[in-house]
Amino acid sequence: MPLAGRQVVAAKHSGGIRSGPRRLTGCEKESEALPQDPSPSSSHPPRAIALTICALLLAGIVAGALLLLSGGSSPSTGTTADPARIVPASAPLYAGADVRPNGSKKTAALADGRAFTQQADPYLRLLEVLRTPGSPVPDFNRDVAPWLGPRAGIFLSSPSSTGDLLALLQQGLLGGASATGAFPFGAGRAQGAIVLDTTDLAKARAFVNAAAAHAGAHASTYRGVAYQANAGDVAFAIVQRFVVIGSDSGIRATIDTTLGGTPLAGAPGYSALSASAPPRAVAHLYSNPVGAPSPSASSGLSGLLALFTGAQQTDLSLVPLNGSVALDLDTLASGLPGASVARSPFGSESARALAELPGESWLALGLADVGRTLPADVQAIRGLGSLLGSGTSASTTGIGLNLKALVEGLTAPLALLGADSPEARRDFQGWMGSAGIFASGTSLLEIKGAVVIDSKSAAASRAAVPRLGEGLRRMGGSVQSVPLTGTEAAVSARLPGLPVPLYIAAGRGASGQSKFVIGLGEASVSAALNPSSALESAPSHGAAAAAIGEGARPSVMLDVPTLLGLLEGIGLTEDPTVAQFLPYLRSLTTVAGGGHHLSTGVERFKLVLGLRPSTPAP
Repeated sequence: MPLAGRQVVAAKHSGGIRSGPRRLTGCEKESEALPQDPSPSSSHPPRAIALTICALLLAGIVAGALLLLSGGSSPSTGTTADPARIVPASAPLYAGADVRPNGSKKTAALADGRAFTQQADPYLRLLEVLRTPGSPVPDFNRDVAPWLGPRAGIFLSSPSSTGDLLALLQQGLLGGASATGAFPFGAGRAQGAIVLDTTDLAKARAFVNAAAAHAGAHASTYRGVAYQANAGDVAFAIVQRFVVIGSDSGIRATIDTTLGGTPLAGAPGYSALSASAPPRAVAHLYSNPVGAPSPSASSGLSGLLALFTGAQQTDLSLVPLNGSVALDLDTLASGLPGASVARSPFGSESARALAELPGESWLALGLADVGRTLPADVQAIRGLGSLLGSGTSASTTGIGLNLKALVEGLTAPLALLGADSPEARRDFQGWMGSAGIFASGTSLLEIKGAVVIDSKSAAASRAAVPRLGEGLRRMGGSVQSVPLTGTEAAVSARLPGLPVPLYIAAGRGASGQSKFVIGLGEASVSAALNPSSALESAPSHGAAAAAIGEGARPSVMLDVPTLLGLLEGIGLTEDPTVAQFLPYLRSLTTVAGGGHHLSTGVERFKLVLGLRPSTPAP
């Protein structure tokens, strides 16, 4: 789904961007039966920034359910059974997948997996997830293929327990250091289980018994059902026709479900979302916030998940398109079919805000109703910072830049605007409408970027300029009033971590709409208020709309090679918190997203990731 100009940009930066992700080792078999990688969930504004990153990371969680994405043998001929039949309806996080796809699904999954990882056998190492204590990594053809059915799933009892699983899956897709090298479930680790459909129970039972013996497991029973567990709380069972491997509590939860508990497959919200899922999806990630920790009590990935979903049930589907990957995030306002859907931050207003941004933007986000969502967005940004790492960056550029300080400097004004306080609601949030965020330019000297917020009251947003400046001064910034052509009020603020001053201004756009701008330098404010052309008329906008399809207009656009060229040009690709994402980002060309309502009453946000052609080493 290349956007217009991508080839030019890619060529421009080809000398500066390193040649691709780290090579995986130990992949000796050609993959045949596989599925995917992907996913996460999301919904609100600057959360859109986190959305893209988390979608790539959570690729791990879905991919894990599919460990099986490796493969080699012919597709199974057994009856398909949905693992969600034995997963408890209370599970806050569940990933399911078609692990033995056929035809065009298989072709697209293999092509996209190769493009994403730049490996000939893109899913083979995901079998690491089935490496239980004491066991070697299974050989797919010998140990798994003889009994594996078409469907697989993985569920967690709490989204706060994703850390070990995510690290293992990320290592499985991209290689590198062996993460913890430990099975992700058990005492002190994730609580939940992997659930695998089977076609040959005798062979499946032999696999389970061998793994249990290697782990030093002992025989146990729960409610009359026999299973095996070791001292580390890792358990093994055959529950009905499914292989179940996970924590002891995870095994017991599946047994409870089969003995009268409500299964996830029968839950109204899950059923409604499943009915709306795209038919070409090879995997999906379902999130149910019921019982999940509150955002205020969470940090990192778990906090982001809670923020993205709020009180809504969501299902994120992965659709390989052989050259791009679509992530379809479907949302219900509650778990009940027909419930009213909350207003999407990526609907028509967000698309309009994006369309008005400067035409040369390589990053553009349109955001609806910022006054309502900004406090939660600030929490999302802080959660993202926790996910990226809380320590000071180990490396800085020659001009003293590091990612942590840069993010803190850029988000300081937003933190003040989005503070959860009566003063912030009165002075800032009450006049805010939709907003746009853009970046243009390919070097530190020419970069422009700004947050542009529509104002419902020119007087209120004008008064907000010195108030925000005073808040930044109290935070240690150097702030002064400045005359800025074309504005009604303006201040400049020099903040720690930022190499250029931020300009905060109130003025009117080309259409006469009152706007409030936070820009990187004076030129960014001018571009925000009076762009030489609007993004709506740029070829990249039309290409993004075509990539998204379904009649949705873009509210998220990103040209990834330009972003990478800029990061490398200022030395930030050496920052450890950036480096961990580079293998993913270097596989991408463009990102485009937009939201719309489905006829079923579900709200869909569709994110399409363009992929570079694969060039795996022989």
